[in-house]
Amino acid sequence: MRGCNISLRVKDGHQIDAYAVEPRGKKRGGIVLLQEIFGVTSHIKSVCDDYAERGYHVVAPSLFDRIGKGLVLGYSEEDAAKGRDWRSKIPWDQAESDVLSAVQYLRDAGKTATVGYCWGGTVSWRCASHIDLLAAAVCYYPTQIAGSIEEQPRCPVLMHFGESDPIATTEHARLLRAAHDQRVDIQLYSAGHGFNCDEIPGFHAPSAALALRRTLDFLNAHMA
Repeated sequence: MRGCNISLRVKDGHQIDAYAVEPRGKKRGGIVLLQEIFGVTSHIKSVCDDYAERGYHVVAPSLFDRIGKGLVLGYSEEDAAKGRDWRSKIPWDQAESDVLSAVQYLRDAGKTATVGYCWGGTVSWRCASHIDLLAAAVCYYPTQIAGSIEEQPRCPVLMHFGESDPIATTEHARLLRAAHDQRVDIQLYSAGHGFNCDEIPGFHAPSAALALRRTLDFLNAHMA
């Protein structure tokens, strides 16, 4: 990891920690990178580092700070249940406010996008509908998406779904495509949930590589 920990002040006065990493050269824009239900893990930090290597100024806000400081979990079933419990205690509007604080922190980076995974995928989707300052949003296998399908994004959105994902399902993808046939690009992969995370058994390298390539092309198209 080559980033650093920073503190963000949210509009309601709450302060949250975040992992931030700047590119070494000219900035291509800003990315607010949104965690899974496991917190700002070493994997999430490594994803931030990778985007920074590609020229983006990246901030990953610790959304669990609404529950307690420094909350990071492993990938066991017990930890997943704990993460779902913590997530359930954080209202969407609070998560969106936390993201907005990160977007504002990145105001000097140029255009800014959100990229989210799992729970963060749905946070990214909702922020696309509720935050005017975003140039684009990317959503990997967004959980809890069923209650948010009718949200109307204010920026272009790219969504990645695994065909065998039992949580963020192909039915969710179908409903999203039917509701948003213009501004939402939905891609399917021969993989399950969490296919981008190389620290779990569900990691699927070919799908992760293809999704990343599509994401980079998408960001380049809307943030140039």
